[in-house]
Amino acid sequence: MTSGDNDEVPPRKLDPEKLRAALDAQLVALDEPPYDGPAAALPGALVAAVLAAYDRGLTPERDAARQAVRHLLDRLATAAPGRTVEVRVPPYAAVQAIPGPRHTRGTPPNVVETDGRTWIELAVGRLTWEEAVAKGAVSASGSRADLSAHLPLEN
Repeated sequence: MTSGDNDEVPPRKLDPEKLRAALDAQLVALDEPPYDGPAAALPGALVAAVLAAYDRGLTPERDAARQAVRHLLDRLATAAPGRTVEVRVPPYAAVQAIPGPRHTRGTPPNVVETDGRTWIELAVGRLTWEEAVAKGAVSASGSRADLSAHLPLEN
């Protein structure tokens, strides 16, 4: 890839040991046994455990929430590669995604920002883009900052 051909950024490689540690910590906080499934299913199990914490009215373990958010942001970047929209989920992570005109300096013209719970719920289909925007859970600025065509993420 040349320096002028930066439309695709490879997703971060998730460390299975860090995922397992985060998942097991979340499961302990939920009074559930440690994860004993296959390594390939770790990210999905982590997302499910974080959602279970939210469903029980608990704050998820910080590392579990961070890993779940990063995993789902990376899935978006893989499914819709590009650098047109910056998707921010502070304090956890941000990615650039969506094909189109490339942003190079300063504040990106197309920015989506939301909290971790909202991002996870959008990514898995518990919440629609329209619902999140209507209730003010998502800040979207710029003509291309609409992720509805890319959500929920495919399993």
